[in-house]
Amino acid sequence: MLMPAAALVALATPAQAAEQATATYAKGSDWGSGFGASWTIKNTGTTTINGWTLSWDYPTGTRVTSSWDADVTNTGNTWTAKNKPWANSLPPGATVTFGFNGTGNGAPSNCKLNNKSCDGQPPGDQPPSAPGGLAAPTVGAGKATLTWDAATDDVRVDSYDVFRDNVKVATVNAPATTYEATGLVKNQPYVFEVQARDSANQVGPKSAALTVTDEDIRPGSKIKMGYFTNWGVYGRNYHVKNLDTSGTASKITHINYAFGNVQNGRCTIGDGFSDYEKAYTADQSVDGVADTWDQPLRGSFNQLRELKKKYPHIKVLYSFGGWTWSGGFTQAMQNPAAFAESCYNLVEDPRWADVFDGIDLDWEYPNACGLTCDSSGPAVIKTMMQAFRAKVGPNYLLTAAITADASANGKIDKADYAGAAQYINWYNVMTYDFFGAWAAQGPTAPHSPLTSYTGIPQQGFTSADAINKLKAKGVPAEKLLLGVGFYGRGWTGVTQATPGGTATGAATGTYEPGFEDYKVLKNTCPATGTIGGTAYAKCGNNWWGYDTPATIGSKMTWAKNQNLGGAFYWEFSGDTANGELATAVHNGLQ
Repeated sequence: MLMPAAALVALATPAQAAEQATATYAKGSDWGSGFGASWTIKNTGTTTINGWTLSWDYPTGTRVTSSWDADVTNTGNTWTAKNKPWANSLPPGATVTFGFNGTGNGAPSNCKLNNKSCDGQPPGDQPPSAPGGLAAPTVGAGKATLTWDAATDDVRVDSYDVFRDNVKVATVNAPATTYEATGLVKNQPYVFEVQARDSANQVGPKSAALTVTDEDIRPGSKIKMGYFTNWGVYGRNYHVKNLDTSGTASKITHINYAFGNVQNGRCTIGDGFSDYEKAYTADQSVDGVADTWDQPLRGSFNQLRELKKKYPHIKVLYSFGGWTWSGGFTQAMQNPAAFAESCYNLVEDPRWADVFDGIDLDWEYPNACGLTCDSSGPAVIKTMMQAFRAKVGPNYLLTAAITADASANGKIDKADYAGAAQYINWYNVMTYDFFGAWAAQGPTAPHSPLTSYTGIPQQGFTSADAINKLKAKGVPAEKLLLGVGFYGRGWTGVTQATPGGTATGAATGTYEPGFEDYKVLKNTCPATGTIGGTAYAKCGNNWWGYDTPATIGSKMTWAKNQNLGGAFYWEFSGDTANGELATAVHNGLQ
């Protein structure tokens, strides 16, 4: 994560007449696994300095890995820099700077320049140490309570300066070591630092930075989750950074990373290159730092890690299965405990365990047919969730994407979703893809109607029917998320503008017939009407059904009135570059 500005450790004040030089430390960047820093030496005397040696201490765990413009060595935790031959002479008023890269997050101390204090202070009157342990034990309702460990000083610590996003916002008189920050905007990250000031008005180094976010995930708040697909980094050219640049990251609470595979009774990686091998350049990266050939983790997993540093409120779940890879669930459920253990172990791999906060299981469909058919019996979904909860414990996020088929004896009736609900945090109810050009001749119908309408091709194929049926079976409303598609489904050879017309086949789509992203349709085939709480459009002989910001807003109002847990969408890359649809979900659930 790039720091807001160069973090100056204030070890230098104007030197007294008898002193010849000062040294100032600056930490310019921090990318998680390392940092860049520099020392600037200034001749404040009246005679030329011929040769200089600078030494300082780093705490255990912080070290220099490479340097330039000086020769840097160490003995234990003490680091020593000597001038290069060509920088031996330093005239009065001149400065020289050398830089280095390092690892760890400690601050320098005990700085000496040619065996004298770097800041010119006489012995017995040194600046205070950096405050430690900066934390925010209480965050919420636009406030954050900051606490820190007291700094030390050879005379007395007088006060502490509190910085928010590199701007001083308060001074706290010692011995107090707490401060309440107010006016925090939901889901907006803030970087706090604390700096001690002693009785001689000298300031010490700043504390380690702490990023604080007033999360929009409190009792009564709504979940706003989207799917990120690992294949989207290819033809779609959609990367984790797009969540940041579009403004979407500040408007979501959760991400489902799709998909991991289910093979031979266990969870496996879906796409190793996209997931953790792809090297990102600086301009493609969330943190603006290019991946290196030897860093432990690259790919989308590392980009998600960087996104979470910038937006700490976001939680990420690893989603397994999906339409294509659901066939492996039947075999996996022959040993539910082993299946759960394999998935947990994969998600908690030490290389990326910090990236993920939970597991999402996308089985399409237990005891029913999707791309493949399962006949494990209605109890299989409950058995699966019980096994996973037993493995992951009570505080791990555990969710599932489930059918929205509320027709008589439909897929909702085939499995015990109510029985499984006690083990999960929520269900992602896939209230989309009810209708599409797999019925090549039509009738045309919007693929994600909220409510029924006269002439709907199949009763029970609406969002309201699905939610109402699940609630009637005993699934708590707060454990249901309403699904939204960021795409349309369409036909060609259509002459009728309103739904219910005949067709000759699937309309042409960018990636597959009968399917197109909202970001394309809003320009190529703008909506011409609404029905059943969603939109449709006829342009030429093509007909499309899809959601718009307006219809999404209405759906979110309905979801709130139903006391649902929130909403989710498939998937991020279908949205516009400025996140129109994600914004509509966010605003609608406020």
